[in-house]
Amino acid sequence: MELPQPDGHVIARKAQIVERLTAVLPKDAVIHETSEVRAYECDGLAAYRCPPLAAVLPSSTEEVAAVVKICHDMGVPVVPRGSGTSLAGGALPTADSVILGVARLNAVLETDYDNRFIRVQTGRTNLSVTGAVEENDFFYAPDPSSQLACAIAGNIAMNSGGAHCLKYGVTTNNLLGVTMVMMDGTITEIGGAHLDSGGLDLLGLICGSEGQLGIVTEATLRILRKPEGARPVLMGFDSNEVAGACVADIIKAGILPVAIEFMDRPCIRACEAFAGAGYPDCEALLIVEVEGSDSEIAEQLSLIMDIARRHDPVELREAADADEAGRIWLGRKSAFGAMGQINDYMCLDGTIPVSELPYVLKRIGEMSKEFGLDVANVFHAGDGNMHPLILFNANEPGQLEICEAFGAEILKLCVEVGGCLTGEHGVGIEKRDLMNVQFSAADLEAQMRVKDVFDPNWLLNPAKVFPLDVSQDRRAAKLAAQ
Repeated sequence: MELPQPDGHVIARKAQIVERLTAVLPKDAVIHETSEVRAYECDGLAAYRCPPLAAVLPSSTEEVAAVVKICHDMGVPVVPRGSGTSLAGGALPTADSVILGVARLNAVLETDYDNRFIRVQTGRTNLSVTGAVEENDFFYAPDPSSQLACAIAGNIAMNSGGAHCLKYGVTTNNLLGVTMVMMDGTITEIGGAHLDSGGLDLLGLICGSEGQLGIVTEATLRILRKPEGARPVLMGFDSNEVAGACVADIIKAGILPVAIEFMDRPCIRACEAFAGAGYPDCEALLIVEVEGSDSEIAEQLSLIMDIARRHDPVELREAADADEAGRIWLGRKSAFGAMGQINDYMCLDGTIPVSELPYVLKRIGEMSKEFGLDVANVFHAGDGNMHPLILFNANEPGQLEICEAFGAEILKLCVEVGGCLTGEHGVGIEKRDLMNVQFSAADLEAQMRVKDVFDPNWLLNPAKVFPLDVSQDRRAAKLAAQ
């Protein structure tokens, strides 16, 4: 993966840049020593690293505005950073950029149970949003696997989902409003504590924009009443294709579980060794959860289990109690960490029509043999959001390049069958040079014109989303026109 050449003129002014940043922030909020900025040299896509020029940790929207105004005036690129859990290189810095971390922006600003919303600073972690309201029997629905660590800022940037997105949707379905700082330091409010805003859907534009348009410092989020109850059922199958066919049949039957999660044999074994969830020894595993009253749960599970029996499961187990349900989900939630204990891997994020699951899983298996690398599959099967984990040895020369080539073919396959390059991880640097597989030149031009409006000098989150040669040319043209 090619990284852009840094702007030497910006780097030469590092002392001046740091001096101006220190004038608007507390001393401990500006990090610039070489040994210290290495903590920000990568995110969850750790195969690529580049120490930034500096990192700043503002504590308020006003401090964020002061920082970006300085960077705007001095022509310094800014890379917004939540918790750094991005698996697509979304927070990877360039050598001439300033990392703007929102970790200190973590307060709950307002909670309104009557109107079912909470307003938080966006450095707050996903899980702690539910933690702030659960005593009153409310919760925040999006639940990415990294929810213990990932920040709301990153969730908004990448439009994150999670296991329960099948019923409750992803971040965009649960985001009501934002406070955003533009690259020139202007603070703007978009949306708010109401269902829909008039005029253009700017909120829909911001959610999923990967830090290309502004820095979101506060968010108004929808909170929901906890359901009366929930219960998962565990299904084991003899092949990935059969499990995929079962998922397609459940969806076709018009049943709406709260979640349908898929794991294949390599992932099952790793999770069982890691979490001791009591998973069966089989080729593929589905976790299907429904919720509601006792009668609703019983009726839905009866229909789902009847469908599963038509596919000759090797095991069909309904959680007997809350403890068993917790163990079932512990295994799934531990999947990425469990796989990381046994191998280096690259986690992909293509999305496909559910009806294409059997075919796509079969092709991934065939491509695994062609490229000579194993794949573990774990994903949100209900909405077709796949997360193939390609296993490789990072210490063996050439393996990363083979892994990336394999990953590119999987993502192209997703687009080929009617899907898209990403479901919730974003494009970042990982998929930027595949954007022309899904989008035409005219499509990309339209997207870049939007960025022209919000960030005319192309200083926000450089080298992400758009093919590198295109974005570099765009920025150069903007600078030349000044």
